[in-house]
Amino acid sequence: MPILLVDMKSTRRASPRGVLSNYTSLIPYLYRYRFQYAAGFICLIIVDAAQVIIPLLLQYAIDVIADGGFTAGTLIKPAAAMVLLMTVISGGRFLWRYFIHGSARRIETAMRAALFDHLLTLSYDFFQKNKIGDLISRSTNDLDAVRTAAGMGLVALVDGTVMALSILVIIFVNDAHSAAFAIIPLPLITILILFFGNLVGRRFQKAQEAYSAMSGVVQETFAGIRVVKSFVKEWHFLRKFADTNDEYRAANMALVKLYGAFFPLIGFFSGLTSIILLLVGGIRVVHGAMTPGQLTALFRYFQMLIWPLMGAGFMVNLIQRGAVSLGRINEVMRTQPLIASPARPKQPDSRAPLIEFRDLSFAYDEKKPVLDHITLTLEHGTWLGVLGRTGSGKSTLIKTLVRMAEPPANAVFVKGVDVREWDLKELRRLFAVTPQDSYLFSDSIRRNIAYGREEEQGVHGERNSALDADIDNAVSLSAIGADLANFTDGLHTVIGERGLTLSGGQKQRVSIARAFLKDGEVLILDDALSAVDAETERKILSRLLETKRDAASAPRVTRHATVIIISHRVSTLCNADKVLVLDNGRIAEYGTPAELIARNGFYAKTAALQQLEQRTVLQGSA
Repeated sequence: MPILLVDMKSTRRASPRGVLSNYTSLIPYLYRYRFQYAAGFICLIIVDAAQVIIPLLLQYAIDVIADGGFTAGTLIKPAAAMVLLMTVISGGRFLWRYFIHGSARRIETAMRAALFDHLLTLSYDFFQKNKIGDLISRSTNDLDAVRTAAGMGLVALVDGTVMALSILVIIFVNDAHSAAFAIIPLPLITILILFFGNLVGRRFQKAQEAYSAMSGVVQETFAGIRVVKSFVKEWHFLRKFADTNDEYRAANMALVKLYGAFFPLIGFFSGLTSIILLLVGGIRVVHGAMTPGQLTALFRYFQMLIWPLMGAGFMVNLIQRGAVSLGRINEVMRTQPLIASPARPKQPDSRAPLIEFRDLSFAYDEKKPVLDHITLTLEHGTWLGVLGRTGSGKSTLIKTLVRMAEPPANAVFVKGVDVREWDLKELRRLFAVTPQDSYLFSDSIRRNIAYGREEEQGVHGERNSALDADIDNAVSLSAIGADLANFTDGLHTVIGERGLTLSGGQKQRVSIARAFLKDGEVLILDDALSAVDAETERKILSRLLETKRDAASAPRVTRHATVIIISHRVSTLCNADKVLVLDNGRIAEYGTPAELIARNGFYAKTAALQQLEQRTVLQGSA
């Protein structure tokens, strides 16, 4: 699969020329609702036809009155016809709004779902390069502009075209001489529309970018509200938001100023047609070349012609907005995931070693490798401890294993198959991972723990005794049970966004319980006990060890045969079968804890230092 990872910041200043080509991505959605649009346009054309007939009835009535030989019965017929036509217009307007605007809403919903689905397929690197606030803006503000273009924009295009052509034909048939003079300002209006349409596209793009920047500041501020408040930096983010808010206002004001000049100019040139018609048509009525009814009808038609002219500007505005927004959405949709499943995934070999790193070297950029020639084999049922200084490549090693970072070909193998040849979902199902960042969702503690087995919870939250038993076991194993007693609703307590209402240790233990509950062959604890006190850590590890010694009778949630524990604490790793020590991305030491103590290397020195620190703390407390 070709790799294409777009940093969308670099593509935002594209020229608006050819921006209308973005609408090609909208064609499948328009085709899906083609019958609804067809019905809506038919209703719209019927409304337009009824509207252009009314001035003819008005002409007939005025000419009858001007002749002086009329009766009440003579006027009832055109009046009744007008009432009938207005009824048709009212019903037709409801129907075309229902069909066209309804379809536009459905298209918006379908595109938002497709965009969200595509975002879920993109690699972690994409979200590092593109701000969440900008992606939210594309999913909301830009899709709103697309929906308006697919709705009112198309209405203005069809309605304006049908109305303008119909009116021009009728006025020239009615009185070609007066019409020829009255339409003189129309070419000027066309030039204005073309000129302003280009400006609208550029200025709307700037407004959308400013909105994205403002959304990014809001998202970043509230996501890190703890840090903002603890450092008393409210003023800094208030000023930062004020700056982006002012930029958004300025960008919108530039757009509003354009509209402020555009629509009055359209109105001015449209008004010129009325003045010309009054002069030319009035003279012709005086000389008997046309009737008062014809002049009145022409006035009415030229007033009606103002809407198609104004609508043309309105349509250009909406179409340009929609094209710019579609371009921003298409940037995301064209981005291909850096990491994806192969077209033909290979089947694993159960006889092969569980995990193999074969001369693995990896770098996020070409300047400095994070992992350097890592060779390691991990058999099924092994407990592996990983130790190393900050930045030594411990977490990156795990990322290459589950393909959160893409390793080179033929470097990382699971069950005898290169991880790049695995189906991505099947590969990740093998691992139950508790990452360094203990991310929790704004939901109940129970649902956060059961997140890996969401399908067993039922659509309406029905009780599942087997799942409940597994959750209880996971809670017990992770030592979070004692804390639950302090919460009002226990397991059903709803926590804040990102687990805001929990302490760091509580968040880690809920994340650990979530990993325990997942049906994975390999349990990975990536520094998952760093915020847990030593006594609680000892309880968790001792319970894990008990299940390892007696796997047959252990609860389902603790039967992870293989465990990888990354930690800075030697006490966490002392019960591992093997310990891997990394230094600057290289294997510095590897062996059993006893072997590494005997070598008197980094592991032994770290163990001695941590024991000394522990004794110092105990002596101080005594």
